Amino acid sequence: MLVKFAVIAGSASKDLGKRIARRLKAPYVEAKTRVFPDGESKITFGRIPKNSVVLVVQSTYPPVDTNLLQTLSIISQARKAASKIYAIIPYMGYARQDRQFLSGEIVTMSIVAKMLEAAGAKKIIVVDIHSKTALNHFKIPKENVSAIPDLAKYFKKMKLKNALVVSPDTGGALRAKKFASLLNTDFITLKKSRNRKTGKVLIQSSKVDVHGKDLILVDDIISTGGSVIKATQFLKRQKCKRVFVACTHGLFIGDAERKIKKAGASQIISTNTIPRGTSKVDVSGVIAESIR
Repeated sequence: MLVKFAVIAGSASKDLGKRIARRLKAPYVEAKTRVFPDGESKITFGRIPKNSVVLVVQSTYPPVDTNLLQTLSIISQARKAASKIYAIIPYMGYARQDRQFLSGEIVTMSIVAKMLEAAGAKKIIVVDIHSKTALNHFKIPKENVSAIPDLAKYFKKMKLKNALVVSPDTGGALRAKKFASLLNTDFITLKKSRNRKTGKVLIQSSKVDVHGKDLILVDDIISTGGSVIKATQFLKRQKCKRVFVACTHGLFIGDAERKIKKAGASQIISTNTIPRGTSKVDVSGVIAESIR
């Protein structure tokens, strides 16, 4: 039996939602959002095609709580007409709060999972989630797709000579390894420490041989940019040629983008999980492929 899809996107992911709809040749249902002076959101959307699987597309980047509540509201309303709801949350807010690091901390990801399930989501699709542990909080089917092949494809077109992929920490080593294999080049991993209470970042690596090389510093999320800034400054001191920064989710809180460039980055490339000027890589293809 042929599955009929329909797409509804929240205000945070309208362009991405339309792209996914085009790739699936599915109707796009326009959702209109009005935000009142007190911060409350009111959402209205048109008729959903009968017996369709509705794909609710919304990244929950800042304002995280507003975008999350809008997602829950759309899912809750759409389930009344849909045969099934898939929640496509390319950037999943709260994914870094997936376990208790310090005594007394709330594992917020567990609460988010319960809310999405209670609202009516029957499947969750995310892109390069920060930790697979976050998805373990869901009881419904879940899928994590990767933007790394598309990011690597973007850099392949740049035809960098003498390129080297760099992970800013050991936690991203597998990501850097995959990125480097797609570019047919090598990778290195820096050692980083972060104070859990203050958030202060230190690069612990001694000297690395990057002299004259074009470096691609790869991360999953760039928020305030602290880790990437420290890594870029460290690499520039090692006399590399250029530093390109690549990430799936470019939050760039405050003036993070300016600070990263000031640290010495030649260019910053992110995907459209979060729409920004740096969003040069489209993830609608990999999302649509996972749905098909």
